Amino acid sequence: MNKKFFVPAVLTASLLLAPFFCGCKKAEQAGTLPMAAVNAITVIQKDLPWDIEYPAQVAGSLDIQIRAQVGGILQARLYNEGEYVTAGTQLFQIDDTEYKVALEKAEGALAQAQAEERRTKRTYSRMKRLRADNAVSQQDYDNALSAYETAQANVKVAKAGVSDAEINLGYTKVTAPISGIAGKEAQSVGSLISPAGESGLLTTMVQINPLYVNFSMPSRQFEKLSAGFISGQISIGTEEQQDKLAADQYRRTAAADAPIYVEVLLNNGKIYPEKGKIVFFDSTENTQTSSLAMKAEFANPKNSRALMPGQFVRVRLVGATYKNAILIPSSAVLNTAQGMMAYVIDANDTIVARPIQAQLQDDMYIVTDGLKAGERIVSEGLIKVRPGQQVQVQLKDFTQPQPTASEQPLSQDGRSVAVLEEEIEASEAPDTQALPQADNSAAAAAPTAETDGAQPAAQTEPSAPAAQSAQAEPAAQAAESAPAPAAAQPANAAEK
Repeated sequence: MNKKFFVPAVLTASLLLAPFFCGCKKAEQAGTLPMAAVNAITVIQKDLPWDIEYPAQVAGSLDIQIRAQVGGILQARLYNEGEYVTAGTQLFQIDDTEYKVALEKAEGALAQAQAEERRTKRTYSRMKRLRADNAVSQQDYDNALSAYETAQANVKVAKAGVSDAEINLGYTKVTAPISGIAGKEAQSVGSLISPAGESGLLTTMVQINPLYVNFSMPSRQFEKLSAGFISGQISIGTEEQQDKLAADQYRRTAAADAPIYVEVLLNNGKIYPEKGKIVFFDSTENTQTSSLAMKAEFANPKNSRALMPGQFVRVRLVGATYKNAILIPSSAVLNTAQGMMAYVIDANDTIVARPIQAQLQDDMYIVTDGLKAGERIVSEGLIKVRPGQQVQVQLKDFTQPQPTASEQPLSQDGRSVAVLEEEIEASEAPDTQALPQADNSAAAAAPTAETDGAQPAAQTEPSAPAAQSAQAEPAAQAAESAPAPAAAQPANAAEK
């Protein structure tokens, strides 16, 4: 071969192969990159209190209507609307003038009947002696006896009339049949009351000791609870309380000693101090909601307003324990279209995708299928790893999270809402209707400032209303000087 052409050919081939060898070198360097580090935890197994929460609504143990039993003019309302009243407290007064007159008439009729009874009794006594001596006929004796018996019956009728008049007179004083909160008046003073019509409704009352809390348990959750209890996976109460699960024992057991009791979570994050006991469990399922209706009873010994009828709260069933529960944090579960999944790390530190079945409780999952205690799983950053990837494991401790108290917002003076509520409860103010009092301090201070001619020390910017009015004035002037809108121009042109 000619050397003249060989040297340029070798140089050209070297230049073409140089990028190839460089790319291979870079690939070798990329394959030696360090493995990705992941945070992992060890799956734990322990007994877990299974506290189940439900939305609920508070109701009074008694909710009744106060109706007038007699008609008349409503003269007075003797209670403050919305206050707590005890049984027997007079609420309304109906005009009793005609009922007093009716009672006097009934008492007069009774006096007449009693006088007639005494007269016929004396006549009968004489006829009885004379009949023994055959001084009067049998007919006269029988007439005297009949008159006396008729007089006795008339006395009973007159006594009944008096009792009826006394009852009607007593109905003019409308009293509270129960202790509870009296509602708003339905009829104002001066109205004509008729017991047979709608005007007979005067007000309503609700009994707040005890209180009922109504809630519903989903049927699927009830099935899991009952199946777990039968299999022994879920236990209710302690061993000493197991005998109290029987219906007759449970009814006689106080809420604090019941195997399973109910707590109310208030809207401010606190727990209602009294424990409740389930007193009603529906025997049939609601086909529309697929749930079972339940009702719990709560004592309210101080008649406090922490729980009010109609209020929406959350309730928690306490006493059930999930035995040997497999627990993992919620951050270790990946929700996919095929279901929940966890990334298990095998002995070779390789990621393995594992489908699981679990239920969420308190920011962690109770795994019912798919994992075992002692296995390592990825706890954070699941979207950054892939199955089959070999990783560097950074093992961390996983413990059952403890519920933390929710922070309470502070008031303007720096005190928290919880502190303010405790101070209000400690004051134990009487449960009466609070009437607003006029605060004339500000009104009195305003004329003084005007008369003294006091001016503010510095005013950096006008207030919002003032600024808006200042901007509105030029805009209004511009609108007055602006030409007519375009819609009005054709009309003007037509006139021209």
